[in-house]
Amino acid sequence: MSASVAVYRNIYTEDRFRQTYGTEDKHSGREKVREKLLKRCRCSQVSCHNLLKERVPIFNWLPKYRLKKWILGDAVAGLTVGILHIPQGMAFALLTSVAPIYGLYTSFFPVVLYMLFGTGRHVSTGTFAVVSLMTGSVVEQLVPTPLALNSSSPEAAEFEAQRIGVASAVAFLSGILMLGMFSLQLGFLSTYLSEPIVKAFTSAAAFHVTVSQLQSMLGLRLPRYTGPFSLFKTLASVMENLPHTNVAELVISLVCLAALVPVKEVNMRFRQRLRTPIPVEILTVIIATGVAYGSSLDSKYGIQIVGHIPAGFPPPRMPALQVLPEIAGDTIAITFVGYAVSVSLAMIYADKHGYSIQPNQELLAHGVSNTISSLFTCFPSSATLATTNILESAGGHTQLSGLFTSLVVLVVLLLIGPLFYFLPKAVLACINVTSLRQMFVQFQDLPELWRVSRIDFVVWLVTWLSVVVLNVDVGLAIGVVFSMMTVICRTQRAGCSVLGRASNTEIYRPVDNHNKCYEIPGVKILTYNGPIYYGNRSFFRAHMSRLLGLSPERIRRREKARKALEKRERESINAVERGVANTSFSSENEFFKSEALESEVQAVLMDCSSVIFVDVAGARLFIQMCIECQKVGMRIYLSNCNESVLKILTSSGLMNYMNPQHIFVTVHDAIVYIQQQKEKPPENNTTIWV
Repeated sequence: MSASVAVYRNIYTEDRFRQTYGTEDKHSGREKVREKLLKRCRCSQVSCHNLLKERVPIFNWLPKYRLKKWILGDAVAGLTVGILHIPQGMAFALLTSVAPIYGLYTSFFPVVLYMLFGTGRHVSTGTFAVVSLMTGSVVEQLVPTPLALNSSSPEAAEFEAQRIGVASAVAFLSGILMLGMFSLQLGFLSTYLSEPIVKAFTSAAAFHVTVSQLQSMLGLRLPRYTGPFSLFKTLASVMENLPHTNVAELVISLVCLAALVPVKEVNMRFRQRLRTPIPVEILTVIIATGVAYGSSLDSKYGIQIVGHIPAGFPPPRMPALQVLPEIAGDTIAITFVGYAVSVSLAMIYADKHGYSIQPNQELLAHGVSNTISSLFTCFPSSATLATTNILESAGGHTQLSGLFTSLVVLVVLLLIGPLFYFLPKAVLACINVTSLRQMFVQFQDLPELWRVSRIDFVVWLVTWLSVVVLNVDVGLAIGVVFSMMTVICRTQRAGCSVLGRASNTEIYRPVDNHNKCYEIPGVKILTYNGPIYYGNRSFFRAHMSRLLGLSPERIRRREKARKALEKRERESINAVERGVANTSFSSENEFFKSEALESEVQAVLMDCSSVIFVDVAGARLFIQMCIECQKVGMRIYLSNCNESVLKILTSSGLMNYMNPQHIFVTVHDAIVYIQQQKEKPPENNTTIWV
């Protein structure tokens, strides 16, 4: 079926279209700002109620909770995630270089706080491997591990207190940074961590986590390296000390891996059929603890065990605030990573289930979670990949699942925690390594990424190599900078195309890609596919000069011809006044005009539909190009300018060099106007017929 479109309307310049269809701006910019401030600051019972529901979302979703429909799914999902939080919390505490009990604290307090303030219905917060690894690097830098330390001595208790003080300070400063970002409404900053950067970063960080756990899996007592090349230093140290491997811990690690890997693979492959995943981690912890206790593995074979886990809640205490200046740089990186991962996960599941999240409110939720949790000896928390996936697949519907998760951890804290005294640390190391499966399988996305966008593939590769070779924080910074440089380079190298018209239509497309589109005689239609700013002004000028032939020699030649013509006109006037006719001038003048009309471009139409913004340097360059075009006898026309671009060009003085009536709404309006100008004098009511 073939359909056709017929349009009959007036030609619209920007001024005429604004007068006909625009709205009158009755208020100045200052008045608009004042009205917005007054509206925001207006206090009433309704405003306070709306603000409370907006800033504490539980008051918004809890009254709408569908008890019969959602409670079972939330309960099952919450209990399942809570069971998983216990071994992972203790395991990730080892990554943070603190005692396992602090991982349980971090699996409790942030979960409760996010349930109150978060907007992600399927987000599970708590300990996250990458954030824990980055925090552990900070802890190791400020409180390095002494090789000869008796775990039962008073010095060991003081050492653990110093370490958790530093980790809590990182969480405190991270929370303050997020709250500051929330007050400035900087939730959009997470967009600078693009999907290739996040995936490459987490994949590379998984290698750091795996290598850092080798010493615990082999029973080696080695210093933890930080800074550039730390992964290779750790590997070299492990290889050098392989003869000192504790065979008992190696056997424990192999048995745990043999149990964890297949069962977790079953959970992943059959997650649609399983109502809840098999809790292999907690089963492994329970069995390993029982075996270690019954066989006295710690005394017979010297394996490292978790040790004393106090029951109850920790008393509130201030973090080590004196180290804030020393940890500021690392904490900024930890904050951005934690927030970017959390928002990315929240958006993925929000899109999947058809609701929206508020990035700025997520800043408040995670900021409050980290700040308050740091007062209870918690290290930085964020949304976690594994538990969030399990929460959604187990049937969670709302944030209420966090209540059931926190109840499971609470029972462990109050009653069961001390029973994990004999838990081998090698088991926790194996749990750490096997929890990274999702990060390792991201390599499968590389062929698809190469096919879709090779630039994004290079961003992925540069970020991954930087994180692996240098370190997680430096590598992340390099990845972000490199990604932004690719964006800048793409805007600098934006192409300038010549447009042609498809016959008997108002459609204009680049003639290089459409051989059935033809240029309008005497008119050069150009489009620039990017912004015009200080970074690409030289490229824009080069493109324009090449397409229009605006070489310095041509400009000088036409300027010389124009001056010669003006001189002949003056001589002709003087001759007429003396009563002598100059017959040669008339023929030369007509020849000059006909040559210009027949063989050269008389009009340049700039299609600004792809120019998203123009800065001052770009506007000045645009004006300079207009002047040069006029010197060689070309008139300038504009079309499809957005309001911000047109405002900047007008404010920069463009109207001093071109007619305001030469700015049109569409390319076709301008072309019809130019063609009518050639054929007849301009009329007040010109029309378009397509």
